[in-house]
Amino acid sequence: MALAIRNEGAKVNSDINVTPMVDVMLVLLIIFMVVTPMLQKGVSVDMAKVNSPAPMPDADKEDALLVAINREDKIFFGTEPIKVDDLTQRVKDRLANKTDKRVFIKADARAKFGWVVEVVDNVRAAGVDQLGLLTDQKKSGVLAPPTGATGGQ
Repeated sequence: MALAIRNEGAKVNSDINVTPMVDVMLVLLIIFMVVTPMLQKGVSVDMAKVNSPAPMPDADKEDALLVAINREDKIFFGTEPIKVDDLTQRVKDRLANKTDKRVFIKADARAKFGWVVEVVDNVRAAGVDQLGLLTDQKKSGVLAPPTGATGGQ
């Protein structure tokens, strides 16, 4: 009487089925490609001209639109004070007949960052094509102590 030997180990297939893995990876790739542009919320700044001697010469023009923010969080459109709620409409009115829709923003170093962002959002809501952020160059050299400073007594 002979025993029947079953060799089930010879039928085992150890190859990995990569088709489902490729399907999942392609779906994830498409999801990331669609979602990534929506995640970028911020202000785009053109840094190409920053190191040039006069990075924004158009800001010095007489008809340039300038929005200034001081340390008391007061907003000035040109030289006149304005409320943040009125800024969008005023910028729209001034840009209505212009082909160059460019506005420059200058903020005090001690102005609150959130306030500056709100002003930038309001200016962008007015349909501004290009937004220039003006800064002052840091003066090189040793700073003098503030007046009235006393020694460490």
